[in-house]
Amino acid sequence: MNQYVLYFSETDKSSLALVGGKGANLGELCHIPGVNVPTGFCITTQAYTDFVNRSEEFARLLEALRDIEAEALETIKEAGRRIRTYLENLDIPSPISQEIIQAWQKTGSQHAYAVRSSATAEDLPGASFAGQQDTYLNIKGENELLVHVRKCWASLFTDRAITYRAKNGFDHRKVLLSVVVQQMVFPEVSGIMFTADPVTGNRKVISIDAAFGLGEALVSGLVNADLYKVRAERIVKRQIAVKKLAIYPLAGGGTEERDIPSQEQSKQALPDEAILALAQVGRRIEEHFGRPQDIEWGYTDGRIYVVQSRPITTLYPLPELPDATSGVYVSFGHVQMMTDPIKPLGMSIWAKTMATIDSQYSIVPAGGHLYFDITDTLASWLGRKTAPALYSKSDVLLSSAIAEVIRRRDFIATLKPRKRAAGTKSYMRKSMGTMAGGMYEMLFREKLEAPDVTAISSQILSELQSELSRRSGRDRLEFLANHFGKVFMVFMDTIGKPVFVAWLASLLIGRLARRWLGESSVLDELTKSAPGNVSTEMGLELGDLADVIRPYPAALEYMKGADDATFLDGLERVEGGAAIRPAFTAFLAKYGMRCPGEIDITRPRWREKPTQLVPSIISHIQSTEPGEHRLKFAQGRVEAEQAAQTLLLRLQRKLGGSFKARLMGKLVRTYREFIGLREYPKYLMVSLLDEYKRVIMEEAARLVERGTVDRAEDVFYLTLEELTAAVATGRADRDKITALKEKYAKYEKLKPPRVLTSEGEAIVGSYAQRDLPEGALAGAPVSAGVVEGRARVVTKLEEAVLEKGDILVAPFTDPGWTPLFVSASGLVTEIGGLMTHGAVVAREYGLPAVVGVENATKLIKDGQKIRVNGTDGYVEIL
Repeated sequence: MNQYVLYFSETDKSSLALVGGKGANLGELCHIPGVNVPTGFCITTQAYTDFVNRSEEFARLLEALRDIEAEALETIKEAGRRIRTYLENLDIPSPISQEIIQAWQKTGSQHAYAVRSSATAEDLPGASFAGQQDTYLNIKGENELLVHVRKCWASLFTDRAITYRAKNGFDHRKVLLSVVVQQMVFPEVSGIMFTADPVTGNRKVISIDAAFGLGEALVSGLVNADLYKVRAERIVKRQIAVKKLAIYPLAGGGTEERDIPSQEQSKQALPDEAILALAQVGRRIEEHFGRPQDIEWGYTDGRIYVVQSRPITTLYPLPELPDATSGVYVSFGHVQMMTDPIKPLGMSIWAKTMATIDSQYSIVPAGGHLYFDITDTLASWLGRKTAPALYSKSDVLLSSAIAEVIRRRDFIATLKPRKRAAGTKSYMRKSMGTMAGGMYEMLFREKLEAPDVTAISSQILSELQSELSRRSGRDRLEFLANHFGKVFMVFMDTIGKPVFVAWLASLLIGRLARRWLGESSVLDELTKSAPGNVSTEMGLELGDLADVIRPYPAALEYMKGADDATFLDGLERVEGGAAIRPAFTAFLAKYGMRCPGEIDITRPRWREKPTQLVPSIISHIQSTEPGEHRLKFAQGRVEAEQAAQTLLLRLQRKLGGSFKARLMGKLVRTYREFIGLREYPKYLMVSLLDEYKRVIMEEAARLVERGTVDRAEDVFYLTLEELTAAVATGRADRDKITALKEKYAKYEKLKPPRVLTSEGEAIVGSYAQRDLPEGALAGAPVSAGVVEGRARVVTKLEEAVLEKGDILVAPFTDPGWTPLFVSASGLVTEIGGLMTHGAVVAREYGLPAVVGVENATKLIKDGQKIRVNGTDGYVEIL
């Protein structure tokens, strides 16, 4: 085998280190029956290595790239220019140039060639690197070939390639370059084919872009392309573009742009029979590689040529399912207001819990996130009627996305109920009786009794701690595996009725107010400062803590740079520490189990990382006066009582006013008394998770002592079952843990779709058409009022500092974000609905709020002045 050259027929996926991603894929394509690949060869990475390592100068230039940040564009530009200039003027060693020329002569020196880069980190499943290095077309003759091979090598250091590697964490020294030399095909039509729809993610749809001439015009964006979509061997879409120019080869080498005659510009570039034949080729290639592909192709004289294929790296992963039946999946994170990835330990706990609570709603992983399988629901007539409304209170766009799936009758017809074991539980079915009983009691009983949730929770936690203290090792973990779902159902049996009654009362208040008074926003005033909301109480108590800290600037300065492990002890050494430490300790004793993203057991709790609270404390001190938070809450309660009285007086003046006022009065009292309870299930849930985590970390510490894992946090990448086995055997799969860490680094960059289908399609959802100001961002109104202020875009709570008048703009808010609400003047989130945490707390604080604003944290820049219209549901950038 030659040292510097390999022909396509000699390469395959095992040749990646020698010929890069593009070269390896071309070798694979050559081995697929019925796929025509223009012949050629690869100049190996060994040739590149021997070329660049001829002097110490290149090593010095390469070393200068090591610490360059992706944002340092001017530095990158200058460093890249120096390296490219050096390489383009460096002689190719004779042994390398001789092998290249011999291969060129053997392949056919009379032909024109495409000279393309093929990096070892290119066209991989996790990173495409497409377009980062250069391609040269219609290269003729020995001298031009060598010149453009050298240009290809140098293009490893284009500005865009350096930036891409820096941004994605690739070591510049470890990415090598092969050069693909491929006979040119001069197509009548060329383009790109995706074997899964790149926009929707649908794996059943093939998407084809086609234009006249060489594909370079399409790839470089010089021309609009026809768009064809094929599904099940049928063309389901033809979008014919006006194609004003094309790129064609020149006789002496190189290419030129030519205008297309006006009568040809709107002609369909590729005939129907060729579209269907191309789609078949695409499916053949996809089947060979085992995943959707992005394919470059050309068509001439009735023949299809494939010049490249690479994995599509932008598709959201499909749910991991045991079979290939049709299904619909709803994002657990959008329901729970936390769309960050959940590590395997957290996933396994939730999967086990859901199986215990309600086997009709199984939960499946996809791309580091969890999804409810709602196939059974949508397979039934009743489920299709109720599902959009059921999810609308969690997230408006989620509800819309489900409704969109339901409208696709052909797909819905393929849904079949999942086969489940006899005797499986259905919490939803059981809760129907609870709801019916709650409705009867609210309407016909004089007064409903509120359960003592504090006492119930304390008893549950005390019993759990007692059980855990009596167990150890594997026995403790097996106990945990079955505890969460069971005890949570017991708690929900107690609290489910009043929570449902509060929700029902809110619906009836809104509907009756619209019918009797022509208004829909009365609930906003009635929600203010509702009693018994444990999340609101937490925010108030954090305000009390901030007021204790306020007089001691040295203590606050210490907190900004404190270490979590010694945080409380270090307070003793600063002025005011003796007064602050007991207050901080008491706060952590009550709320230390909370944190942002608290539904994931692996997230650091406030008790583990108390510095997470420091930005909220700073925000509170900067934006409020001492005691102001308590005064505002008390004022909100007064305003709610006045609003209730005004509402009842207005109703008494209407026809049948006595009955209307009496009914509304009962609904308002019921709502005010019970609405705060809706935060308690999550409070208990998080308290339980924290107790589980204490036990798990004790067992993890023992695994570290035994040498089973390197760090205690490594157990986050094990399922609860795998952790239990590791505790029992002293063995864990370290390679799997390492691989999962790498996967989760990629999952962090994924945006989970609200709804996924088994075909891979991501359904986004949309708002109904309405008149909005020009340029306004649409959302769902959840807390009335209009406010203007500076946008404070916060994606990580621990980095948030708000000043007076700032408007909080966040991807989502769960109870861990509550401390910021005291400082904010308004709220904008990307996820949410009328009854989610952020909406309820915003109404309690009287903050105008708009939720479900898609990509709000990207479209709104930190520091911009914005107007939030919480009455009509939109945001304006001023």
